[in-house]
Amino acid sequence: FGMQNAIYPLILTLLINAVNIAVSIYMVNVLGFDIEGVAWGTVIAQYTGITAAFALFLLRYRNYVKSFKIKLLLLTTEIKRFLSINTDIFVRTLFLTFVFGFFYRQSSSLGETLLAVNVVLLQFLNWMSYGIDGFAFAAESLVGKYVGSRNDHSLKLSIKYSMMWSMVLALFIAFAYWYFTPALFSLFTDDPKLLSDAGEYFIWIALLPLLGTPSYIWDGIYIGLTASKAMRNSMAGSFMVFLLVYYSTINIAGNHSLWWALTAFLLMRGLLQWYLYARKGRDLR
Repeated sequence: FGMQNAIYPLILTLLINAVNIAVSIYMVNVLGFDIEGVAWGTVIAQYTGITAAFALFLLRYRNYVKSFKIKLLLLTTEIKRFLSINTDIFVRTLFLTFVFGFFYRQSSSLGETLLAVNVVLLQFLNWMSYGIDGFAFAAESLVGKYVGSRNDHSLKLSIKYSMMWSMVLALFIAFAYWYFTPALFSLFTDDPKLLSDAGEYFIWIALLPLLGTPSYIWDGIYIGLTASKAMRNSMAGSFMVFLLVYYSTINIAGNHSLWWALTAFLLMRGLLQWYLYARKGRDLR
C-alpha cells in the first residue's frame, strides 16, 4: 500500500483465502481432522501468504534491497519513533476491539434472539467497511506520499477526494441497505421470529454508512500523516462516549442503546479526528 500497489495485496488476499478454503475442506472432509483441520487450513494459508509476499517483493522491488544498510537500525531516534507509532496503533486497536467485544457481550445478555439479530446486522457494517476501507487505504498511501514530499496542495486534494468519494459510496450503501436489508437479512436465516424482531433495528444499518464513514477515512489519513498519538487519543475519547451513551440509555432503550452507542462511537471518532486535523494540519502527530 505504501508503494501505491493495490494489486499485490489483492493477489495475496485471494491466494490466502483460496488456500484456506481448499486446505480446510480437504483436511476436514477427506482426512477427517475435524476442527483441527480448519485450524491447520488457516496456518498453512498464512504461511503460504507470507512466502508469496516475499516472492512478489523480490519480483518487483528487488532493487530496494540494495539500498538497505545495517546502520539504519542504529538510528535510535527514528527506531523509537517507529516503535511509538506501532504502540499507539496497538492501543487504538485495543479500544476498537473492546467496543465490539462489549457489543457482543451485552447483546448476549439480552437473550439468544437479540444476540443473533445483532450478530447478523453487524455483518452489514463489515460489508460497508470493506468498500470504504478501499478509500482509506488509498488515503494512507497518497497522504503519506504528499506529506513526505511537502506537497500541501496535493495533500489537501487527496484528503478532499478520499472523503468525497467515500461519502458517495456511503450514500449508495445507505440507500441499498434502506431498501434491501430485509431481503439481505433473509440470506442469513429463514427464522420468522428473527426476521420479525430484526425489523425495528434496520434503521441503524441505513444510518451507519452515512455517520460512520468519515471515521474510516480519517483513520487512513492519520496513518498517512503518522499521527498515531492523535488517532489513539481520538479513539480513547470516542470509547468514553460509547460507554456514556450506552449506560445512559440502557434502561430506557434496551437493545437500541447498543446501536445508539455504536453510532455515537463512530460519529465521535470522525468529529474528533476532523477537529484535531483542522487545528494542526499535516503537523499533527
